[in-house]
Amino acid sequence: MNLNEKIEKLKREKNAIILAHNYQVDEVQRIADFVGDSLELARKASQVDASIIVFAGVDFMAETAAILNPDKKVLIPSRIASCEMARYLTPEIIEEYRKKYPQAAVVLYVNSTAECKALADITCTSANAVKIVNSLDEDTILFGPDSNLARYVAKHTDKKVIPMPPSGHCYVHTNIDVENIPRNGVLLVHPECPEEVQSIADAIVSTGGMVKFVAKSDAKRFIVATERDMVARLRRDFPDREFVPAWNNAICLGMKQITLEKIYRSLRDEVYQVKVPEKIALKARRAIERMLEVS
Repeated sequence: MNLNEKIEKLKREKNAIILAHNYQVDEVQRIADFVGDSLELARKASQVDASIIVFAGVDFMAETAAILNPDKKVLIPSRIASCEMARYLTPEIIEEYRKKYPQAAVVLYVNSTAECKALADITCTSANAVKIVNSLDEDTILFGPDSNLARYVAKHTDKKVIPMPPSGHCYVHTNIDVENIPRNGVLLVHPECPEEVQSIADAIVSTGGMVKFVAKSDAKRFIVATERDMVARLRRDFPDREFVPAWNNAICLGMKQITLEKIYRSLRDEVYQVKVPEKIALKARRAIERMLEVS
């Protein structure tokens, strides 16, 4: 048997399911039972009927799945598949901002640790951030950890949105240079990109939103300003269209820690299990489930 066949065999034997983010390499996306953006994966994680969830993504995504599935074994194939953005925000920073703005609501991007989510009023993803913020009664929003997404949300609400911290960002999106972006196609831009990149976009959308945008568009060529392997998903879904990364070096090193070999080992040996302390998980689950209800 080849590696794919071995993985499929283990999935059947262990009643396992593989969830993969859009930024995974093509061969990982193809072996997955479901591929999506953070919101779609959070929804799917809350609905799966499986004993084991193998998460082909980064740590905060696997944590979210574990929080939503306390009765299931959640595995991440690599211990170092992490999100650099999440490190910009700590529980101490949240407490500091809460003291300064006691009447504000705390909205946390899912790209944050479980400990931080436990202190949030509600979470959000890039797909629903504007909707989440506009659903709240509070006039002031403490939004973290991505400052570019915070500024994007601020433009689409009457509320005061305060980035928390002011410098939080994704290095993949922040390093996409507006001067080097090809202009010979419809430009799809992720809201984690800097404002100058957003300003030239034909559409500012999450990765899931990119799929939906292309499905409704008559255009044949798209420039994709996000992690470069998003084009693998788009090319697979729309083989009659052309997709070009806005920057070929837009690579999330955390996502690229996941390989077919590591997925196989993770399933075979049931490593590495993601566990969130019950007290933290309970509080974080409330914030995540509130997001899912609003969405």
